[in-house]
Amino acid sequence: MDIEETGLRSGIGVRWWIAILLCLITTINYVDRQALAVAAPVILEKFGLSNTEFGLISSAFLFAYALGQLFIGPVVDRLGTKRSFRFAVIAWSIAGILHIFARGFWGFFNFRILLGFTEAMNFPAAVKAVAEWFPKAERSLAVGIVTVGPGLGALISPPLLVWLITSFSWKAAFIVPGIAGFLWLWIWQRLYSLPENHPRISDAERSLILADRESSEITTEDPGNRGFMVFLRYREVWGLMLSRFVSDGAFYFFAAWIPLYLTQERGFNLKQIAFSAMLPFLAADLGSLFGGWLGVRLIRRGLSVNASRKFIIWAGALLVPFALPAATVDSPYLAIGFICIALFAIQMKASSLFTVPADLFESRDVATTWGMFGAAGSFGGMLFVAAAGYVSEHYSYAPIFAAVGIMHILSAAIVMYFIPEINKLKQ
Repeated sequence: MDIEETGLRSGIGVRWWIAILLCLITTINYVDRQALAVAAPVILEKFGLSNTEFGLISSAFLFAYALGQLFIGPVVDRLGTKRSFRFAVIAWSIAGILHIFARGFWGFFNFRILLGFTEAMNFPAAVKAVAEWFPKAERSLAVGIVTVGPGLGALISPPLLVWLITSFSWKAAFIVPGIAGFLWLWIWQRLYSLPENHPRISDAERSLILADRESSEITTEDPGNRGFMVFLRYREVWGLMLSRFVSDGAFYFFAAWIPLYLTQERGFNLKQIAFSAMLPFLAADLGSLFGGWLGVRLIRRGLSVNASRKFIIWAGALLVPFALPAATVDSPYLAIGFICIALFAIQMKASSLFTVPADLFESRDVATTWGMFGAAGSFGGMLFVAAAGYVSEHYSYAPIFAAVGIMHILSAAIVMYFIPEINKLKQ
């Protein structure tokens, strides 16, 4: 495939095509993991699994995902983004397809661990690519485009996977996303390289990107190789990790439990879920794009990076409590509307919060620090999703929605306390 033939020399610039590619693989990544959530009503009935067991299976994924982000971050900094994605996409595509061989709780539990560990490389590598390809003023929008991936993946998963399940079988929901990963990888291998030596980038665009780079930034001859322990001496890193630990469970709960919630509490069938479960994640995508756009606009209007990021983090956090009434209103469609507002707000906040590691550290260290940041969020999500399974089975969904409503406000307060100034740290 010739880059000129794909339009990469057209007006928007090569860096934005890189962002679109990163969004696309993040979408595929989330379709892979959503296969279990969408197929859950069928799988739970077929294999006799309980809500508590489903919660533990979902938590197994997040536990492995957390460990993967923690230990894979330094590997990404050493290998670089291109080779990291090559390894990761092959591994997680195979892991996703292997789910078709599960025959009960332990089969799904073990395959979720394998999928979680292999998928962990996606976000550290993607945010590292953003740090390499985008000037600071544009990074929130670039990260916003990347973070459209989770919402877009969750958006297209219900209709696509329900169609695959009803037309073929539940196994097709795991096979097709795995194949999609291999197709994306073929494109990635042909199109991606660093801006310093990309064959099709214009001189003007290369200058724009490199002018915002620190002198010690990564080059192809200078891979990052510092382990995560080096960064624990920074209070800002502790703030990043704690902010994700207390808040990520909200998104993971919605991603894992919306189909089951609509089935068990609202009486929806699989075809109703195919449409209704799309809407919250459409709202999530709009939140990602709006938050990223707003970050660029605020900075271009003269606001500092610090003020812009924190304004958006707080604006999103204060909207998340709209999730509270979703568990108690009579109308299922009104409940879905409240969930839509909450997911819009969560992803609006994420467009800035997820950019902060790239604001604080040089690009050679972004995958490592983002891996620590993401790992903490996944550990928190693991605990919350497991608790959601037990609470929903033995009590109700109301306490879960109440917890979702306050988690992101606590996360924003942690950012304010531990990160007084979002600016490049002296290392």
